[in-house]
Order: sequence, then structure tokens, then C-alpha cells
Amino acid sequence: MLTGPRIVFRHSLMKAASTILICGAPACGFVAESSLAADSAVAGPSTVPVQVASPVISDVPIYLDGLGAVQAFNTVAVKSRVDGQLQSVNFIEGQYVKKGDLLAVIDPRPYQAALDQAVAKIQQDEADLANAKFLLGKDQKLSEQGITTQETLEAQESQVSQLVAQLAQDKAAKAAADISLSYTQITSPIDGRTGIRLIDAGNQIQTTDSGGIVVVTEMQPISVISTLREDDLPSVQQAQKQGPVEVEALSSDKSSKLATGHLSLIDNEIDQSSGTIRIKSEFQNADNALWPGQFVTLRLRDRTLSGALTVPSSALQRGTDGFYVYVVNPDSTVSVRQVSPGPIEDGKAAITTGLAASDKVVTQGQYRLQEGTKVSFTPIQTSTTSASKVN
Repeated sequence: MLTGPRIVFRHSLMKAASTILICGAPACGFVAESSLAADSAVAGPSTVPVQVASPVISDVPIYLDGLGAVQAFNTVAVKSRVDGQLQSVNFIEGQYVKKGDLLAVIDPRPYQAALDQAVAKIQQDEADLANAKFLLGKDQKLSEQGITTQETLEAQESQVSQLVAQLAQDKAAKAAADISLSYTQITSPIDGRTGIRLIDAGNQIQTTDSGGIVVVTEMQPISVISTLREDDLPSVQQAQKQGPVEVEALSSDKSSKLATGHLSLIDNEIDQSSGTIRIKSEFQNADNALWPGQFVTLRLRDRTLSGALTVPSSALQRGTDGFYVYVVNPDSTVSVRQVSPGPIEDGKAAITTGLAASDKVVTQGQYRLQEGTKVSFTPIQTSTTSASKVN
């Protein structure tokens, strides 16, 4: 059993411990808070990593784009001009042929026989004419001597004239037989590429056949028929006055350039229903990148902006007030700068107002930026593709 003094001492000891705990708690909190503040002061404000580029002064070409279709300069359906059996086919499908190359042969024997007959008829006519002229000479002498009548002389003269006409007619028949015989040798009328064979050797062929033997298409050079807005007509005409107008044929999705050529023709009327005008461009097509019937995007070089200030197109941002870029300040913070962009080509945008050549613009990482954000940046090499392309 505890005595009175021991109980008093125990209560005093517990009160002292409670006081220490209560007083110690704020002190511990103060120490922890001071430690966090110190750690925050050491870390400093956070920065956003970005990539930047400096504007480049270069020449920027301005293009007009239009949808077009590739069209061959000449496409010929090769047909027979005489009837007969197709004796041989002398080309391979898809083969390139020259003008005058033999494509097919029709059985020539009936036409050779007709020609031989015409030759023989001419020989007969020549013999008859020679005899008639001899008799005419005799009648003329007898008429001078008064032995034969004038009527007999005139009849002989008429006979000679008839034979002369007959000879001329038979010579014309021989020429026709020559032509028909030559038509049995079917040759290519143009330089080009043969298509799929439409008839096989051994078949009977007629001049009235609708299909023919093969279609030959001229591939080099080749043309593109495309359209432009009617509002573009004055600038295209002005470009023509300054010399040949360069055009490019791009794939329909504009991902690759297929060929380079020149503008050859502006159509003589505007399509009122669509407000467009057709133009025709010519390409050498040495590598056959363009194919008849293919849809392409035609890019016409209208003019060139000399000494334009350009930035990578990835630097351009669009807001409610128009286009803007993030400019890096000397203290590594960014500012929003409103700009007026010009043409955008090949990943480069021409800037007409709002930037100076000494500025640095953010090209990647803009999604984390706002006015005054501090950045750490890596410069990128700004391409001068546009300038070299113009030169």
C-alpha cells in the first residue's frame, strides 16, 4: 500500500512529463517546417525544357496548287484498214515502240494477188494502146491520100483516147492495190508504250471492229491538265510574261514530288459553274513517274519573296487573336508574341510582322508554356532549304 508522500511524488512526475511533451510538439513542428523551406530554397523555381530556333532570312517561293490529271499527248487505237486474217502479232504487251515499228501482219496473199492482177491489166492496156496508135497512124496516111474516110479516122482517134483513159484508170487501180497491200503491215503511228493486246493472232479482223489490235500511248513527254481559281489568272499571266513558269507534279497527298516541268497553256475560257480555269503543263517524264489517268497535285511557282524572315512552321501557334509564337527572353523566360505569317512551304513559314532576326522562338514544347514561364532550351539548326531551293 502506497503512502501519502509517494502518491504525491508520482503525480508530480506525470505532470512534468506531460508538460515536456506539450512544449516539445511545437518545437518539432518548427524544425520540420524549417527543413522543408530550406529544401525548397535549394531546388529553386522549375524550368520547362524546349527547343528553339532563330529566324533565317531567305528567299521563299510562292506556289499555287490545283488538282490535276495526267494526260498523254497522243493516244492511238491501232486498227486494221483492211479485212483479213491476223497472221502475226509482233509486239509484247507493255513494250515501248517507235513510230514505224511493225506491230502486226494481216495475211497479204489476197492483196498481193490483186496487185499482180492490176499490173497485168496495165500491161494489157499498154499493148492495146500501142496497137491503137499504130492503126491511127495508118489511117492518118490513108486519109491524106483520100483512101479512108474522115469518119474512120475519127473513130480510130477516139479508140486511142479511150485506151489512154483505160490505162490511167488501171494505173490508179494498181496504186490502190499497192496501198491495200501495205495496210497488211500494221505499224505504230507514234512513239509510245503498247497496252494490253485486244486480239490474238489467227483471228479474222475487220475494218469495222471497234476494239482494234492495241492502244499505243505516248508517255514521253506527257501533260497534266489541272485547274486554278479564276482569281489566280492575273498572277499566272504575269508570271508567264517573265519567262517559262516552273510547275511541279506532286502525289495526290502532297507527300512526294513526282516530276518538274513547265506551264504550256492557259485555257481560253473560265468555267463559270466552278469559277476555275484549266491549265496544261508539260513534263519530260523520263522516269515514267507520271502515268496517264493518274491524279496529281499540280504546284505552280507563282513568284518569289526575296529576303523573307522565316522560322520553322512548328513555331507557329494559333490562338483566339490569330497566330503567335513564344519568344525566349534574355532571362530565359518566354513571352507571347503576335505575328503575321506569310506563305508556308517545306516546313518553313515566312513572317511578315512581329519578329526580328535576333529573336529566338520556341519550336517544340509549347504545350507547357505560358507568359513568363522559365525555360531551358536546346538550339536547333535552322534549315535554309527555301533559300537554296530558290537559288
